[in-house]
Amino acid sequence: MSTQKTRTESQPPQTKSGIVPKGRAFWWKLMDTDVGIIPLPVYLLLIILLIAFTATKGVTGELAMVIAISAVFAFTLGEIGNRLPLVRQIGGAAILVTFIPSLLGYLGLVPEPMKKAVGDFFSSSKVLNLFIAAVIVGSILSMDRRILIKGFLKIFVPLLAGSVLAIVCGTAMGTLLGLGLHDTFFFTVVPIMAGGVGEGAIPLTIGYSQILGMDQGEALARVLPPIMVGNLTAVLLAGILSLIGKKFPHLTGNGQLQPGSSDMLDETEEEKPAGLDLKAIAAAGITAVCLYLLGVLAFELFDWPAPVVMLFAAVLLALAHGVSPRIQAGSKVVYKFALTAVAFPILFTFSLILTPWQSLVAGFAPANLITIVTTVTAMVGGGFLAARWVKLHPVESAIVTSTHSGMGGAGDIAILTASNRMRLMPFAQIATRIGGGLTVAGALILISIIH
Repeated sequence: MSTQKTRTESQPPQTKSGIVPKGRAFWWKLMDTDVGIIPLPVYLLLIILLIAFTATKGVTGELAMVIAISAVFAFTLGEIGNRLPLVRQIGGAAILVTFIPSLLGYLGLVPEPMKKAVGDFFSSSKVLNLFIAAVIVGSILSMDRRILIKGFLKIFVPLLAGSVLAIVCGTAMGTLLGLGLHDTFFFTVVPIMAGGVGEGAIPLTIGYSQILGMDQGEALARVLPPIMVGNLTAVLLAGILSLIGKKFPHLTGNGQLQPGSSDMLDETEEEKPAGLDLKAIAAAGITAVCLYLLGVLAFELFDWPAPVVMLFAAVLLALAHGVSPRIQAGSKVVYKFALTAVAFPILFTFSLILTPWQSLVAGFAPANLITIVTTVTAMVGGGFLAARWVKLHPVESAIVTSTHSGMGGAGDIAILTASNRMRLMPFAQIATRIGGGLTVAGALILISIIH
């Protein structure tokens, strides 16, 4: 549990009238001890309330209930992950929050009314998309525009290098282990790089079913394990990369993709807002919502991927000086709030509702596991080595490249959270959305030619 310290240990809390009574000081200390973001007394009361609601069949789908359920479970797992030996060094909190809820749901350890309430809200509200919008728009609008465009152009080099190496090494390994060249490439390597389930596996398996004459459900069952275990491998490797960055500081920018000046706008811009108020934060938030809806409309009208449209709209807005310093500063607050308060509950919900535990287990068959790990490791290694060609930090370059093997937006969140590099989200979206889309298109064209 983390403690918010605003005074030295030797000085008791004080008010204008003098030293605070010991009882009140002790209570304040408890209130300043957090489980994730939840004050300890509030955390304990929430647990009691959730037990009571479950016992009285009073669990509903209202927003307050959903927030309480996801926050208590998510931050409990996060605290456990932060305390596990060895695992905590490689993003243990994000790893547990990303995958343990799937096991809890499979074992029935999350009460069914809670699971239903969280699942219904997650599916109907599309809160994952809104969270990604807040992170993308907040990070882009608060990034130095002089560095922004260079990073977007350069990141394609390590992404391409990592993808090619992953295809070669992964396909070779699976073939050597007896999985077959065709099946290894189309049903293991390609799904890993397809960009997740909704944007990758679904269109990929629809294409497979039409071209190969197989049932889509059968195809989906075959590609889900590589996607799930590939994402788990990427999360673990991202944590290891973060640890490498701590051991060898010259290899990392600590979240900054390119060497040189910081990419943080408020550290490089001479013009700064006079003050930040709640209206600035609200203005930045509604700007993120507006760009998200722009992406949704583009998808409805032209079938363009909504996150990609949103991403490039934010980039254009930043490059064209389209927002004032006040809104730029507000964007940074929106971005940081999303990371601090929302990331773990989102990961918990996605794992509980949309990550089948059976698919994860199926991916651990020895030949499958070795092939998947080889594919993702080769991808990360290619991104790491190619970083020097375009003068990017190797650790950050490899982490962005690893998101090409993630489970869409939720996978990006897990990977970047495990490595404490969430500021790389705009670049991760390029790897996931554009890289995944090109992978699916290329695979379907190739398999149609072969068959």
